[in-house]
Amino acid sequence: MSGDARVVAVLGPTNTGKTTYAIERMLGHRTGVIGLPLRLLAREVYDRIVALRGPSVVALVTGEERIVPPRTQYWVCTVEAMPEGMGVDFLAIDEIQLCSDPERGHVFTDRLLRARGLHETLFLGADTMRGPIGALVPGVQYIRRERMSQLVYSGQKKVSRMRPRSAIVGFSVDNVYAIAELIKRQRGGAAVVMGALSPRTRNAQVDMYQNGEVDFLVATDAIGMGLNLDIDHVAFSSLTKFDGRRMRPLAPNELAQIAGRAGRGQKDGTFGVTGDVRPLDEGTAQAIMDHRFVPVSKLQWRNHALQFGTIDALVRSLEAPPDHEVLVRAREADDVMALKSLGESAEVVARCTNGPSVKLLWDVCRVPDFRGISHQEHSSLLDVIFRYLHERGSIPNDWMARQIKRIDRTDGDIDAISKRLAFIRTWTYVAQRKGWVDDIDHWRSETRHVEDRLSDALHEKLTQRFVDRRTSVLLRRLGQKEAMVAEVNDNGEVTVEGEFVGKLDGFRFSQDKGTGAAEAKTIKSAALQALAPHFHLRADRFYNAPDTEIDFTEQGGLMWGSSAVGKLVAGSEALKPQVEVFVDDVAGPEVAQKVQRRAQHFIDRKVAALFEPLLNMERDEALTGLAKGFAFRLIEALGVLPRAAVADEVKALDQDARGALRKHGIRFGQFTIFMPLLLKPAPTRLRLVLWSLSKGLGEFPESPPPGLVTIPAMTGAADGVDTMAGYRNAGERAIRIDMLERLADMLRAEDSRGGFEAKADMLSITGMTLEQFAALMTGLGYKAEKGERAKVKPLAAETGDTAEAEVKEDAASAETEAAPEAPATEKPEASEPAPDASDAPEGEQNADTSAEDAPEVEVFYTFTWGRVPAVNRGRPAQGGKPRGKGGQGGKPKGKGKGQRKDGDKGQNFSARPPRKEKAIDPDNPFAAALMGLKDNK
Repeated sequence: MSGDARVVAVLGPTNTGKTTYAIERMLGHRTGVIGLPLRLLAREVYDRIVALRGPSVVALVTGEERIVPPRTQYWVCTVEAMPEGMGVDFLAIDEIQLCSDPERGHVFTDRLLRARGLHETLFLGADTMRGPIGALVPGVQYIRRERMSQLVYSGQKKVSRMRPRSAIVGFSVDNVYAIAELIKRQRGGAAVVMGALSPRTRNAQVDMYQNGEVDFLVATDAIGMGLNLDIDHVAFSSLTKFDGRRMRPLAPNELAQIAGRAGRGQKDGTFGVTGDVRPLDEGTAQAIMDHRFVPVSKLQWRNHALQFGTIDALVRSLEAPPDHEVLVRAREADDVMALKSLGESAEVVARCTNGPSVKLLWDVCRVPDFRGISHQEHSSLLDVIFRYLHERGSIPNDWMARQIKRIDRTDGDIDAISKRLAFIRTWTYVAQRKGWVDDIDHWRSETRHVEDRLSDALHEKLTQRFVDRRTSVLLRRLGQKEAMVAEVNDNGEVTVEGEFVGKLDGFRFSQDKGTGAAEAKTIKSAALQALAPHFHLRADRFYNAPDTEIDFTEQGGLMWGSSAVGKLVAGSEALKPQVEVFVDDVAGPEVAQKVQRRAQHFIDRKVAALFEPLLNMERDEALTGLAKGFAFRLIEALGVLPRAAVADEVKALDQDARGALRKHGIRFGQFTIFMPLLLKPAPTRLRLVLWSLSKGLGEFPESPPPGLVTIPAMTGAADGVDTMAGYRNAGERAIRIDMLERLADMLRAEDSRGGFEAKADMLSITGMTLEQFAALMTGLGYKAEKGERAKVKPLAAETGDTAEAEVKEDAASAETEAAPEAPATEKPEASEPAPDASDAPEGEQNADTSAEDAPEVEVFYTFTWGRVPAVNRGRPAQGGKPRGKGGQGGKPKGKGKGQRKDGDKGQNFSARPPRKEKAIDPDNPFAAALMGLKDNK
């Protein structure tokens, strides 16, 4: 070292720019080296210098990382990894107050005593080191740097009330994780920074905090070692820590080192406590604010002049006492403990017969215990490494590969990945040692890639567990004055500030179900605030939407496209339903009223269009008396009335009243009185909804599929459902009302007492097979008697009236198709000659002949009226059997009692007076003609 070399102690509290000053001084020299307390900080300083001078002249050397370009001028190292005897122009040691640290202090003390630059040496640290430096370093100069901002004590605060850009400090992994979980639930999430993290993971977490993705940082005391972060407030969740041997309270200067991270540059900072920690006493708080602490009096020291003759000699040299009153012998470190443990092995002792072997053993013992499993486990691993190095000169590639392969997995939780990351640090350290592996570049690269993969996986796991990005973003934007930006896509998915928060269905917001209870309130508040303008825009669109975009469901819901906007509720009358809209309260009364008006307008117009015949009849002032009363009954029944329910009213109507009602399209059917126009699918669908509302049903019946003449019977449903659906239950099937009346017209022409068979037209209009038709007739009150007979094949005459023959053939064909098919005899194809019967045995010939002569059998049904009305036997009960052909008083004309077999009428004697002649049914299509015949008797 030249005689004009400067040794300067740059002392002062945190946030004085000491590290920045050292970097500037180093770059002013041709070569330099700076030692830093953490590899995290070393990486940060390395990146800063590379940005200024480029990567080709800057080296990074830590225990697990080594980047050394060929033209290196500036070395950035951890204090333990600083190369010795380099002869650089400039040398600096940061955080020199760590000389008093029980675990690492002896390393910093050694650099204080022996490390020098050729032209300039800087020792950077707290002002408490002024005395020891002056006692141990002759000719040292002092530079006092003042803090650039104020540090103020703010007392105790709950985490839930902590302001953004705060760091909460814990002193154990469990404590850090618990705080991070709490912040995630209450404030959206936090970044996590611990000394055990790899630089890659730490940088990723810090970047997340620095760029504003999260507003809180949870860290160990690692942040106190010069890491430059944008922190406004530091809160201590504990005031004690485990120093490797015991739990002890933190000294005021240690608290100040951490608290000083608050406030960077000219920006003031605050510090305090949180959780269950008691507030700092006034003296401690004031000492931290004034940067006044008890000076350091003793420095940790360990002999650097080691003896490598034997293991015992090495141990004795390591335990040599210091020769200065300021120095105290460091407590037994991990490397010394490992040396003593391996020194008890006879095999290890046998190998260490000379200086190089003992030095090799010491180098192996200095491998840090990154894994932290147990002292014995660490010693066993070092034993294996030492044996390989002593026997082979290097660690076998296959063994090294197996160790790394077991670690190279990214599955598992945070703890599992953290352990693998600690394990790979051991092999990263080994790979950095010159001569320990065959291909140093390969193994450096391999271990670095595994560490990077594990680091990325750990960052992802930490983020998943401790950060709710969505809540964090929304909370931050809620605290700002600017309006948040919400977007709603075509599927109704809502994003606020780019974060998915839920779906907008019509005018109701349903938030994402994946949120917890704590963040749900934040998400909903932010979403509804951002959606306020969207509600108004959507209401305008809905108000101006055509009716074709709006519809009602069969359960009474109102839909706008695929969005539910309301539901129908019962009004004062069946044809006047009201609307209850689905609009969130936050949308405001103006939006709700607009949606209400448009929805009510839609349903009013829908009722007016589909039930126009009913409404026209209601407004017809020409209807008076009984006709008006009957019209009111039909309007109440929504255009469909079972005749049995109004038999007396129908009987009371005169011809003029019936004619007036028929002008409105009313049909007086045998079973039902209805308006045919209202049986169409659209009115039927709405009628079922309106009827269900008026009946107060919880579940509405579904409308039958359009176009079907018969459907399965509506059993188990509320009374009247079949009528409202436009059908009438008949056994296992229900037949459409209009088709039932057509069938009734056909049945009037049949002899229902003597029995009749189904005609082709009957099967045709019902769309049924003969078996199905028989079941339908049974449901209508007829008896169906099944029989079999030989089928008569219709033959058309070669001459004569061919048209008549064709009609008969068609009718017979229809009946044959309606009945189950009889098995047909298989005939040979035309291309093959039919086998000659004479070639077959005699018995077979007779059998074939018999089969050909056997008649084909067909099934038929004979239908007779099966019900006898209990009252009014002179006419059929309403809804019962149709009046028979020529029958009087409901009795079908046929060969019953009182008639002769030749068809002539027999005499009927009775003492009763002659029965009053029944009036002609005005519903009969031949009523006018019958009246004329009656008048001409």
